[in-house]
Amino acid sequence: MKKRANLLREFSIPLITGVIIALVWANLNQEGYHHFIHARLMGPLSVHFLTNDIFMVFFFGIAAAEITQNCMPGGDLYPIGRSVNPLLATFGGVAGPVAIYLFLNALAGSPALVNGWGIPTATDIAISWLVARLVFGNNHPAISFLLLLAIVDDAIGLAIIAIFYPDPSQPVAPGWLLLTCAGMLAAWILRCRKAKSYWSYILLGGGLSWAGLHFSNLHPALALVPIVPFLPHPLREEKELFEEDPQDVSTLSTFEHEWKIIVDFGLFTFGLVNAGVSLSSLGPVTWFVLGALLVGKCAGISACALLGGKIGFPLPEGMERRDLFLVGLIAGIGFTVSLFIADQAFVDQVLQEEAKMGALLSIGLSVIAIVAGKLLAIKKRH
Repeated sequence: MKKRANLLREFSIPLITGVIIALVWANLNQEGYHHFIHARLMGPLSVHFLTNDIFMVFFFGIAAAEITQNCMPGGDLYPIGRSVNPLLATFGGVAGPVAIYLFLNALAGSPALVNGWGIPTATDIAISWLVARLVFGNNHPAISFLLLLAIVDDAIGLAIIAIFYPDPSQPVAPGWLLLTCAGMLAAWILRCRKAKSYWSYILLGGGLSWAGLHFSNLHPALALVPIVPFLPHPLREEKELFEEDPQDVSTLSTFEHEWKIIVDFGLFTFGLVNAGVSLSSLGPVTWFVLGALLVGKCAGISACALLGGKIGFPLPEGMERRDLFLVGLIAGIGFTVSLFIADQAFVDQVLQEEAKMGALLSIGLSVIAIVAGKLLAIKKRH
């Protein structure tokens, strides 16, 4: 039973199942689908809110735990100088798609579509994580590289929503971010007092961080990202990426162990809530978004990462140029935050649906990446 559950998680079957059900449901009964995800369950709570604003907090928290562990001695991103290259690649992974989108729109679009430039800037962590593991195996420095890139990438995407696509009725209130700072301070104090239970960090530090982002009118999905690094953990990383060390009973390891299976299966709900797009929603903006994700991500990430190597910040040890090309291709899978941005970029419902379809079609890059990995003879590391 445990082996079967691990197999389902490894291939992201819950997420894929949720996506398929959402697509079928939305195309057979769009009204019923939207009523299900937006109907109030209790007060302001809806399935959409509970999934995107609460559940995704733990998803990003698990990703932050992996990054924290890989920045410690023994990890793929240690010393900290190794993080510079993926951060430079992140810049390219944002700037490249913006440039390609604006170029395609100038070539064959219209002024009404310009506002969609922010949609292809994001990378879907869940699906890209899955595809990277299928291409590289579980223990490859390219995974840590991609994971750090994707987290920062999505943080930039959420910032783009706040800065460039503000809701006139809910303007950004940066003063509330002091609560997020207070959450970090609380987590630091708990660490100094040697608090062992991760719940104290999550409820106090994470709660304050979530409230700060929420009341600032910023998306609270990243609430745990600045809190998780404070969870007590060994001074050296001994386990490989995605593996569990039975001897590591630290607070950080316990949090990751107890929540990872919940997050992996909970992605079913995320796919169900966010993938309900009409398959007839195709238009110019669909191809602009898809083209920007495919060409812009790959070119931008590769160019900036190679530039980083030239100026003294090389790729992580064990990562080659062909690996970098595949990381750029996989990072072109835009889904999660791209859908968030599409909702804000266009007021017109038709354009929203067309843009979301571009983000959804980018999942097809996973097949291209897997085939390319085979053709390039990438050696998997398990």
